[in-house]
Amino acid sequence: MESDARLIAELLKQDQNAFREVIGRYQAAMLSLARNIAGSAIADEIVQESWLAIIKALPRFERRSSLKTWILRIVANEAKTRLRRENRYQSMDSGDEDFMAARFGANGHWLTPPVEWDPETLLDSEDLKLCLDKLMSSLPGLQSAALKLKQQHGLASTDICNILDVSESNLRVLLHRARIRLFQVVEHFQQTGECCE
Repeated sequence: MESDARLIAELLKQDQNAFREVIGRYQAAMLSLARNIAGSAIADEIVQESWLAIIKALPRFERRSSLKTWILRIVANEAKTRLRRENRYQSMDSGDEDFMAARFGANGHWLTPPVEWDPETLLDSEDLKLCLDKLMSSLPGLQSAALKLKQQHGLASTDICNILDVSESNLRVLLHRARIRLFQVVEHFQQTGECCE
């Protein structure tokens, strides 16, 4: 937070080195988030629009969150606004039906137990990595964004909720659905050696 306070003060003075530092720190995360929510085709435009919004809103930044969380929240809002404008915004509820529910009987026992995984073989497989990349690009935007912010960027749930503007319970649903799809892909790959469609 001390680093944030220094950086914010320098940004407010329009220090060019501070702008370079902020861009160096957050540009990659911003682009990743924009791609996850809106897709690669318009991600660069969303990030550019976000930088303009950040510069304009900086004097009003209340510091109730970290600078990173605040910046990523602006990116998420820009991405969702852009998708709504283009009538392509997908609801959080869109996606697969609950695959796991069909795996359990009324008594709570497995109807179809999971396949035993061989983690070493799976982790060494370039083909599985390609399958997982394909899955991540096919997940609904908010699911993909939630999973990447949690797993790749290591953000706390409260920060992710602020960035994506979702409640804690909605975040749990998004993460659950994304992880179920990951489970399906890994299980299918383990059984067949191929990506599932």
